[in-house]
Amino acid sequence: MTADLAMMPAHELVKLFKARKASPVEATKAALARVDAFNGQLNAFQHLDPDSAMRQARASEKRWKKGGKRLSDIDGVPITIKDMVLTKGMPTRMGSLATDPDGPFTVDAPVAQRLREAGTVLLGKTTSPEYGWKGVTDSKLFGATHNPWKIGRTSGGSSGGGTAAEAVGMGNLAIGTDGAGSVRIPCSFCGLFGLKPTQARVPLFPVSAQGTLSHIGPMTRTVRDAAMMMNVIARPDPRDPYGRPDDVEDYLKGFDKGVKGLRIAYSPHLGFVEREKIDRDVAVAVEQAVKVFKTLGAKIVEDSPDFQGMDPRKVLNAHWQSNVALLLKGFSPEKRELMDPGLVKAAEFGAQLGQEAVVTAIHQRQAISAIMNQFMAKYDLLLTPTMPMTAFPVNENAAWGGDGVDIGWTPFTLTFNLTRQPAATIPCGLDREGMPIGLQIVSGHARDALVLRAAAAYERVRPIPAPPMAHQI
Repeated sequence: MTADLAMMPAHELVKLFKARKASPVEATKAALARVDAFNGQLNAFQHLDPDSAMRQARASEKRWKKGGKRLSDIDGVPITIKDMVLTKGMPTRMGSLATDPDGPFTVDAPVAQRLREAGTVLLGKTTSPEYGWKGVTDSKLFGATHNPWKIGRTSGGSSGGGTAAEAVGMGNLAIGTDGAGSVRIPCSFCGLFGLKPTQARVPLFPVSAQGTLSHIGPMTRTVRDAAMMMNVIARPDPRDPYGRPDDVEDYLKGFDKGVKGLRIAYSPHLGFVEREKIDRDVAVAVEQAVKVFKTLGAKIVEDSPDFQGMDPRKVLNAHWQSNVALLLKGFSPEKRELMDPGLVKAAEFGAQLGQEAVVTAIHQRQAISAIMNQFMAKYDLLLTPTMPMTAFPVNENAAWGGDGVDIGWTPFTLTFNLTRQPAATIPCGLDREGMPIGLQIVSGHARDALVLRAAAAYERVRPIPAPPMAHQI
């Protein structure tokens, strides 16, 4: 029973809580048993606090026994939070030897606060590369996190610890952050659902080094679980200056309506990604997934935005490199010596960018956003690959032998950090080596619920599989 609880979707788990057929204590013990079984191989956690988790579970169990006293629809569900998110009483190291291991850790970021208020059981903090600088998860502080589908492959990043944990039941829910794809990359590589919400719908604090490129969102084994999480975490907080103070959307409203009659654009290359850079297995799997939407009654049109010669990869690079240049200015030369050489190199690139290059990138970001707004005015949704490739070996900074300073190897995800639109990834098949492939689902601003609804329609036809490793307990 405990193994089943660990891999059970959160929405099914809470049904058992309500019926008193299982308890938060049993669910937490099941998750911790999986930590014991798998974390040694995967290296997904930077901090674990089983004693605190059990205290939270016992408190939740009492609420469920009282009936009607639960704090939310995910009260008692075991969850993990990425290292990058401030969490009171737990270390937030940013994956960096240059941070103070003693804290103090006295503040909850808005998402951590909402999850506490909702009664979830926080198991611990998951690994991230240093300051989330790359789309894989390794650091000088914590080492490399492996992919649960194949040890020796990357879990992706920068939220790779959370996806590796979630995929094998080391927590029923997970929180990640996304500045150029850092929720969607690891979810694509590890075979999970992940949502990058509309920027600021899930409040962010402190202000990220990547500014409005940064988003925070759910990583789950089912789409419904992500919608339930959004009903908890996507609530206003005055610490985020870009948030909507009146945002009370119910992400489960209309969730089961399907996609019949929706007008959906399919763009296999998003108008600028070189076709030869897209793995053939990825292209075929995504095309097959698009056909599923057609069978579900959607009107599919193959179409791509015209970015008028602007390359989102170059625009994103200018933003993030200049941002990390500013970030690293706050560290002494001694502290910088402790940092990932790739992060230092990126900062050096950013410091060499002139004012004209940075301001041009700002203006081009605005222009690309306007183009996407006009494109999405014609369509309800846009479908693309999530990643041009599947998971490659650990301890590589990027695909294709790149150093990670150029983030252009993840073009489909980074575009929608520039535009701030909601974008999700859902598994849509496996490559010839049995590694997961992701389909990206995008919509217009604040249409996050529609993205979830579309993903749920696809999931009903193509359920999300667990990695074989998850059954080895």
